[in-house]
Amino acid sequence: MSANNTKHDAVHPIIPREKLDFGLDGDVPKYWFGGDAYKSRFWDALSVIFPPGEKFFMTCVRDFRDRISDPKLLEDIQGFNRQEAQHTLVHRQDNDRLRRQGVDVDKLTKYVDKMLNVDYRKKYSREYTLSITSALEHFTSIIAHSLFDKRDVMKEADHRVRAMYAWHAIEEVEHKGVAYDVMEDYAKVGYWMRVWGLVHASVMFPITIFTIQRQLLIHDGFNAWQRAKLMAKGTWWLFKPGGLLQPMAKHYWTYYKPGYHPWQETEQHGYEEWLAAFNGSKDPVKASEQMRHDLALSS
Repeated sequence: MSANNTKHDAVHPIIPREKLDFGLDGDVPKYWFGGDAYKSRFWDALSVIFPPGEKFFMTCVRDFRDRISDPKLLEDIQGFNRQEAQHTLVHRQDNDRLRRQGVDVDKLTKYVDKMLNVDYRKKYSREYTLSITSALEHFTSIIAHSLFDKRDVMKEADHRVRAMYAWHAIEEVEHKGVAYDVMEDYAKVGYWMRVWGLVHASVMFPITIFTIQRQLLIHDGFNAWQRAKLMAKGTWWLFKPGGLLQPMAKHYWTYYKPGYHPWQETEQHGYEEWLAAFNGSKDPVKASEQMRHDLALSS
């Protein structure tokens, strides 16, 4: 077992959950987040990004698989791949909802796929692409701090889409140390490449989200002035004190500490409640709603 795994054992086991039904082929409104175009298309942009993004994550971890002898890490990589494959499958189902609205989803996903899985793979070393992967995994795991925060930021969201993001966040928490362990223990990425990967991701990720979101709003028929007003109001929603991103902030910065490891953070608000609810029903939508009730989030 690697030194890293010895010091930082995973707190939450990686449990692939397959054949889940979120009801995304039902009557989900176009602006499913409280009728708000900006908020709905912000999350829709993430859904467009995830399938090519998950492909990039799995590929970058797989680059170093033949160097790994630790059976526990090999098992964790298998669980990581299965979870990421399910995320791809479910977000493709969600993206079919956008297709039914006339959105050219294939054009948008090809843009992200070319950037990550063609251009980045050609331009950067395997070690550096893994550092970007680990950084992006950091983003996707710490978003759980916002989704399960007592302010209930997803209160106005459609319960089916809300459940999809709750499940996705839970599984990101479970496998948040996998790419990091491969990066440090087998790719031998040092401190400066690790933190530069996060700096890179901190610029690239929001630019990509806003690029896709802009295209979705153009498709919806908003002109430049209307989009500017939506973006101004929406950016305040994201970054204001008490905004969507605030609960993530302190967890974001810990990644820059020398000696950091994802499993130094052992507690995740909402995890145990969601897990108990899901284990009871095996229904991710019911689990999401039960978790919200148990956390006193539901009205």
